[in-house]
Amino acid sequence: MSKNLTKRSEDYSKWYNELVVKADLAENSGVRGCMVIKPYGYAIWEKMQAELDRMFKETGHQNAYFPLFVPKSMFEAEEKNAEGFAKECAIVTHYRLKTDPDNKGKLIVDPNAKLEEELIVRPTSEAIIWSTYKGWVQSYRDLPLLINQWANVVRWEMRTRLFLRTAEFLWQEGHTAHATQSEAITESVQMMNVYAEFAQNFMAMPVIKGFKTETERFAGAEETYCIEALMQDGKALQAGTSHFLGQNFAKAFDVKFANAEGKQEHVWGTSWGVSTRLMGALVMTHSDDNGLVLPPSLAPIQVVIVPIYKTEEQLETISAEVATLTAELKKRGIVVKYDNRTTHKPGFKFNEYELKGVPVRIAVGPKDLEEGTFEVARRDTLTKEVVLKGSIVNYVSDLLEQIQSDLFTKALNYRDAHITEVNSFEEFKEVLEHKTGFISAHWDGTAETEEQIKDLTKATIRCIPLDRKEEAGTCVFTGKPSVGRVLFAKAY
Repeated sequence: MSKNLTKRSEDYSKWYNELVVKADLAENSGVRGCMVIKPYGYAIWEKMQAELDRMFKETGHQNAYFPLFVPKSMFEAEEKNAEGFAKECAIVTHYRLKTDPDNKGKLIVDPNAKLEEELIVRPTSEAIIWSTYKGWVQSYRDLPLLINQWANVVRWEMRTRLFLRTAEFLWQEGHTAHATQSEAITESVQMMNVYAEFAQNFMAMPVIKGFKTETERFAGAEETYCIEALMQDGKALQAGTSHFLGQNFAKAFDVKFANAEGKQEHVWGTSWGVSTRLMGALVMTHSDDNGLVLPPSLAPIQVVIVPIYKTEEQLETISAEVATLTAELKKRGIVVKYDNRTTHKPGFKFNEYELKGVPVRIAVGPKDLEEGTFEVARRDTLTKEVVLKGSIVNYVSDLLEQIQSDLFTKALNYRDAHITEVNSFEEFKEVLEHKTGFISAHWDGTAETEEQIKDLTKATIRCIPLDRKEEAGTCVFTGKPSVGRVLFAKAY
């Protein structure tokens, strides 16, 4: 199996696009800007879903489902939100087609089937959900309301890339209602922390926790908390966001509750989400010129076993030995595949699983059976070890943990080596040109300065880190006073 991948150093963007397709994760569809997620890619997404869903439920959230369509008047109720998404909306205006009287093979929109009110195909669900919450909340006893939904959304993107930016994508969106401001803020921070824990423990992807500037904030939010990751090409990627909505949506949809004293108050809201964009982040954080590199926690196949044989008899003997090993590994909760296809040679299989990022590969042939050994290869380092039969199960189990840990450490070291402090705009531009990564710089806190820097360099403020030092300084662009450094970067 020939990989023929473009090298990352030659064209990172082309390498990414080729890898997503060749590793069987996804492909472009017959609908412009939309993708087909293939079974191998969807298996990774399912593992992501399962872990996140568990974490949401452990923090008290329940799943529900809300309509795909939002009446235009409802969508307009929270003005900032409507304005923020207006340019990306797909709109349904009619509900029926009919045969074209002038061309019997064609269908046309039936002009008599115009909707009384246009429907927006959800770009996000705050409007439909908050209009529903109005009927669910009467008293403080109904709070907090902790709801999540797994869904698809549509944002009419013109320039699309598989997983990173598509007109339709899969995600989860949490929407919660609380009796007090402090409860809602605590929820927003908690969910940012859940995302960070998932990214680091399962994706092996280090992230910086912070909050967005007013310019970069979610439309309709009072505060947006985020996790930001750095890809191997030195560009940042927003990996998850959690929004403190204040009472904006509660007021727009009149969601009130009677407090303990019987007084009517508007609830306080949050919303938070991650999407299939995490698939793109996973690919770009760890993979190399040979193909995908997957952390064991999210790999659909953690261990693949490939038999090397010449005769049917040898294959039968190997298969009997492998059956025992597979059973032992499965007892440890390890996902194993035994590839005994007779239609492909071992070399083809080695290439295929390298391309697909399977963390551990075990090869076994007649010689191995004689000597009581297995050849074990690591996908992340491309190194091999010969392991004795008696210790193989413990070895593989420990190796998977080691790979997970090593991938995180490698990504963390890369990220930390690509955070550069600068104190002048000349330095700022120099880093962007030659090193890339995050730039830690003082900023005067104004949207004007933020916009000017973006126009001149294409770098945006990715976040104001939660753990930043509050220190007096001067803005890297205007020289005006600053209270602390923020992180700039070019981003996806």
